[in-house]
Amino acid sequence: MATSVRSRCLRLLRVVAPWRSSLLHCENTAVSHFLQSLRKLPVRAFYTNARRVHTAPARTLFLLRPLPILLVTGGGYAGYRQYEKYRERELEKLGLEIPPKLAGHWEVALYKSVPTRLLSRAWGRLNQVELPHWLRRPVYSLYIWTFGVNMKEAAVEDLHHYRNLSEFFRRKLKPQARPVCGLHSVISPSDGKILNFGQVKNCEVEQVKGVTYSLESFLGPRTSTDDLSFPPAPPCGSFRNQLVTREGNELYHCVIYLAPGDYHCFHSPTDWTVSHRRHFPGSLMSVNPGMARWIKELFCHNERVVLTGDWKHGFFSLTAVGATNVGSIRIYFDRDLHTNSPRYSKGSYNDFSFVTHTNKEGIPMRKGEHLGEFNLGSTIVLIFEAPKDFNFKLKAGQKIRFGEALGSL
Repeated sequence: MATSVRSRCLRLLRVVAPWRSSLLHCENTAVSHFLQSLRKLPVRAFYTNARRVHTAPARTLFLLRPLPILLVTGGGYAGYRQYEKYRERELEKLGLEIPPKLAGHWEVALYKSVPTRLLSRAWGRLNQVELPHWLRRPVYSLYIWTFGVNMKEAAVEDLHHYRNLSEFFRRKLKPQARPVCGLHSVISPSDGKILNFGQVKNCEVEQVKGVTYSLESFLGPRTSTDDLSFPPAPPCGSFRNQLVTREGNELYHCVIYLAPGDYHCFHSPTDWTVSHRRHFPGSLMSVNPGMARWIKELFCHNERVVLTGDWKHGFFSLTAVGATNVGSIRIYFDRDLHTNSPRYSKGSYNDFSFVTHTNKEGIPMRKGEHLGEFNLGSTIVLIFEAPKDFNFKLKAGQKIRFGEALGSL
């Protein structure tokens, strides 16, 4: 019985197969003819009772639109990054330690391809445009509300006094707003948030906990020129050992992040002498704490101005790091410094010595004295030599104001 049923099915297939192949051939031929006729259709117009309607070939419906795809992809990635940051903040509130997730090489390269230097120059030009008198209060009030600016500390509280955004960003404070601590040897050079601090070990410095950058890449290579502040190199030893000039001392660091709403000027953190300036042109990526946890050696990628010299315990340096929309870094006593120039060589740096034949010491700075300014929030990095019993009076993540103690012996 089973054999007879199977033989009948085989005979049926032999009969249907030719018809099936011919049907498929006809279907394919019809579809191909239909598509060819669509390609030949011109753009036509016809009228309805409402309006004139244009028709286009159907093939245009199948073209890929690169801009919408780019916007959707970029928006999705940005949304994912924001979700990750939100999740990290929630876990931090619960007291859980989150291991940093570092960006890949392609992500860093993609970020660096954004023309942040051009955008920062455009932002700088916009900041210098004088605002109409009636527009100043609403514009500045929006900025104050967004970033939590305390205008009661400003030397001039009247918002109409500031002709443009640049003057508002660089506003001065009342003399009594930031008393300078005289009991401690090192004070905070600016308002901001403490990202990290401690001893420099193995020539690596932590920008945030768990994410480091190279000390030599950040400060630049030693040079044997006599007028530079770097001490003579020992016959052998690491870059860190070359900076420590006195036996028994250690190398310390402190990273302070200035938010857009913070006071934008920075001051001398101690009594010291500035003998050398090194300017590194570079990228202008954001330096907020989230980016510092994401991009390794972020501070080495960005444009920065390194001031080096000596204090009573040996080597001392202060570095002003640029960021997005903060291409302009100004040092008051250095008129030859020009940051965020349109053209620069990748990996290059410019040296300038303040030690001359007429000035053998350099530029003396007193603790709390005005040193420079940013046009918007950025980062200050201190790297200095001190005895082993130097103690920081800080906690990671705390808010600090200019004049408050960083540490002392």
